[in-house]
Amino acid sequence: MRFARKPRDPAPAAPSPRVINELVEIAEYISHLRQEIAALRANELTRDRIPMAHEELGNVLAATAGATNQIMASAEAMLGLPDDADYRANVEARIYEIFEACAFQDITGQRISKVVEALRQLELRLARFANAVKARDEAGFDPTEAERRKRAEQLLLNGPQIDGPATSQDDIDALFA
Repeated sequence: MRFARKPRDPAPAAPSPRVINELVEIAEYISHLRQEIAALRANELTRDRIPMAHEELGNVLAATAGATNQIMASAEAMLGLPDDADYRANVEARIYEIFEACAFQDITGQRISKVVEALRQLELRLARFANAVKARDEAGFDPTEAERRKRAEQLLLNGPQIDGPATSQDDIDALFA
């Protein structure tokens, strides 16, 4: 019995110039994409800017709540004033206005909480994306960012402090005495 001989598989054909060009274009696109991702400075965002936004919004919330509580305590103290004819009626009318105005804190708190949560989600997603593509911040000094920070410092002067050295209200009042 004779066995038929299997024909040999032909040698693989060399890739066509069209395929090579497409692969080169894909490689260039990927390289460009990685450069653009690095220019986003995703690690800086997740390390510095977004946590700062969390902290600032949290401090706004705390300061707003503190101010509201102080206003409400003052208003309650006014209610305990001696009963003088028209004075008491006028004070009570203003106190109720103050109470109504203080309702803003609850709405403001809810909105700021939503912003904080949105920032937290953005931070998590951006960090996950940066990790997935192994993004690294573009090396070097960013003059635009440095100028923005310098301007922010100048505009802030000695304004709102976050657990830092601050001038007390008594010291400020003493300046005007």
